[in-house]
Amino acid sequence: MNILVSAGPTREYFDSVRFISNPSSGKMGYAIAREAARHGHAVTLVTGPVAIRAPKGVNVVHVVSAAEMARACKRAFRDADAAIMTAAVCDYRPAQAAKQKLEKKAQSRRVLLEPTEDIAAALGQRKGKRLLVGFAMQDHDPYRLAERKLYKKNCDLIVLNGPENVGSNRAVVELFSPDTGWSKPVHGSKASVARRLVQIVESMWPG
Repeated sequence: MNILVSAGPTREYFDSVRFISNPSSGKMGYAIAREAARHGHAVTLVTGPVAIRAPKGVNVVHVVSAAEMARACKRAFRDADAAIMTAAVCDYRPAQAAKQKLEKKAQSRRVLLEPTEDIAAALGQRKGKRLLVGFAMQDHDPYRLAERKLYKKNCDLIVLNGPENVGSNRAVVELFSPDTGWSKPVHGSKASVARRLVQIVESMWPG
């Protein structure tokens, strides 16, 4: 299979040095890319800024912003059989970014935010027979919101991922698909969880 994996955070700059981001480490996405390559799949990893060494045998595309990640994922998805979207893409970006560092002042400064593109949903609109796996980071009402994301983004499988997994070498996730419903919790090292996810994607692939 030809598999696209997105990983890590994005950074949305509001001046030349300051940005909005999140604490995603990219560990889950990198583990999935590494495991898929070990299974003999051709893997393209589109990654935001992280402090992890690139997996061997993987085509790595480095990006910074949500817009850059969207372009890279759409490009890689053209030749993909499946996409596993683990990246923690910023939902908002500053509507305007200053070209130089903004000087500190005594008064408050307002930053107007605008929504970024929903990359998984964009791929879902054009996926055809390709597989699309989404990740849902939820800290409340997790099952309802994760299921809503699956249908909204036209995913085949959604991975419910809690805040406690961020930055850790271990993870606990639950999986939902319309055909099988909710799985029991899958837990262990991120490498072992990645192995299980790759096996599931392989089992779902009709080719």
